[in-house]
Amino acid sequence: MLAPAQAPAAIDPGLKTVVQVAIVTRDIEASVKRWAAVLGVEAPKITTTRPGQEVKVEFRGKPSGGQAKLAFFKLGQVVLELIEPVGQGTSWRQYLDEHGEGVQHLGFQVRDLNQAIANARKSGMPVLHRGRYDGDNGDYVYVDSAKALGVTLEFLHSDPVKK
Repeated sequence: MLAPAQAPAAIDPGLKTVVQVAIVTRDIEASVKRWAAVLGVEAPKITTTRPGQEVKVEFRGKPSGGQAKLAFFKLGQVVLELIEPVGQGTSWRQYLDEHGEGVQHLGFQVRDLNQAIANARKSGMPVLHRGRYDGDNGDYVYVDSAKALGVTLEFLHSDPVKK
């Protein structure tokens, strides 16, 4: 008799809770207005990220100056993030150029960023794009999971709070 199939090991326990759904758009101002109207909420502030060199952005393993305009709708446990790429050299621009507007990634708060990256790589999902938060208090890492999963995964990891 064959042994029952073993469930694969999870990349990180944090992948059990989606914390962010991100949509890439060509015109963030128009998208924010539409989403605010649909959701019946105030339009959030639109910000532009710091230049990629300042926040250690890498795209496909190479430094990038890419930036983005961002807006965040807080919807319970999930944040709806709208992203308008600014410049080249990001997974946001690549997605918009190849697919047009749409859901580019799902974000997860991971517990062990380095282990999550290693486990994703072992699963055939290498790092696609990464950088530091604008506040320099954490990292975001996108893994190349679209072929395997139909969407890019984003690992979010905040630095420990300094006492």
